[in-house]
Amino acid sequence: MAPPKSVRTISQEAFDELVKENIEDLEMDPTEALEDAIQTLTLQDVDLSGIVSSILGSGEENPVIQSLERLKELDRDWKQEGRDEKDVNEIVEWLDKLNAVCNVDAPGNAAIASKNGAVELVCSLCGKLGSGFNQALVSALNTLASLLHDLQSIEIFRATNGPKLVMNILNNRKENLSILNSGFSVVSAAATGNEVIKEAFMNLKIDELILQCLREFSRGSIPYLYDAVRVLLTSDDNRVVASEVYGYARRFAKIGIVEALVDSLHVWIKAPSLVSATVALKAIAVNDEICRAVADNGGIAAILQCIDDSSEQGEKIVARTCCSLLSK
Repeated sequence: MAPPKSVRTISQEAFDELVKENIEDLEMDPTEALEDAIQTLTLQDVDLSGIVSSILGSGEENPVIQSLERLKELDRDWKQEGRDEKDVNEIVEWLDKLNAVCNVDAPGNAAIASKNGAVELVCSLCGKLGSGFNQALVSALNTLASLLHDLQSIEIFRATNGPKLVMNILNNRKENLSILNSGFSVVSAAATGNEVIKEAFMNLKIDELILQCLREFSRGSIPYLYDAVRVLLTSDDNRVVASEVYGYARRFAKIGIVEALVDSLHVWIKAPSLVSATVALKAIAVNDEICRAVADNGGIAAILQCIDDSSEQGEKIVARTCCSLLSK
């Protein structure tokens, strides 16, 4: 078997210099110079993800870089004492802008942000936003979730001690549903396709936190919690031969999360959390013992009722999801 092909990369400075040389030395117009640089590097198998490919001299500043540069200034100027509410409001404004551009279809925005230090920066801001700045923390967590889009960005999150940071926030802000929901969205994004991150969160006892949230808050009040359960218990990392998620599912079941999720099925058919709760319960039901626990706690009756209600109200997605869980 041939060794894997190494990936060639280029810095932003080198890319800009190549475009500049095309303009000055070969007398190309800016658009032609940019297209030639991209084509040349692509033919050389250079990875251009995370490179800002804008026309030099256009006067338009890339919104990702603009947001990052201002946030870096605000982060550097942060004072532990005498924090200015105006500065915090500006942090929220720029975080929301960064989140917005990383969530649109514009190609490579999240990659550009990650390559220019966005993950480390937003983690730094999350660590500094103490009590009294809940809205800013929600914005920071939402932005962090949008940045964790590939293996490289998630590795930066791990190296920055991201899992421990997020778990500290979740454990210390359990009274705030918005922070909990945004925090679990980061868990979902970071753990998708990454067994190392799954293990890190499990070592930090995220299963106990999830159970506490399911018991203390009303059904469906933390939508991303269900998604976090599904992701943590899904074997989706093709780099790992033997996934640990089967053991995680048994841990979830042993502490009582099955019963808590079955309770979540006893909701109005149009509740947004119903499908998510059903998918999460399916992820936990990995053996006969857990399936019997679902049945013993009224799970089958609840599923059949959901199927019956969904057929009457034309909720096909709910019906399919419930039938899939019933089959398992």
